[in-house]
Amino acid sequence: MGVLRVLSHRGDDRYTWERSAVEVGDPEAVAAVKEAERIFAEQREKGATAVKVAPGKPAERIDRFDPEAQEIVMIPRVVGG
Repeated sequence: MGVLRVLSHRGDDRYTWERSAVEVGDPEAVAAVKEAERIFAEQREKGATAVKVAPGKPAERIDRFDPEAQEIVMIPRVVGG
């Protein structure tokens, strides 16, 4: 299962898709990936940083949505002052 986590002041929102179902062309799974990809692009446009996370591996910053990722975390731009 793939997960896109979008961190925010409310906590985090999770969007999931079943990777194996996407591979066989399941319409719901394909739609879930497209929605996650849309949200990823929207967050990147707002300045968020994307990090691909997998157990036992260091986090990897990414610039493009990876539907094969186990987990992607979107970290919003921090504004201080």
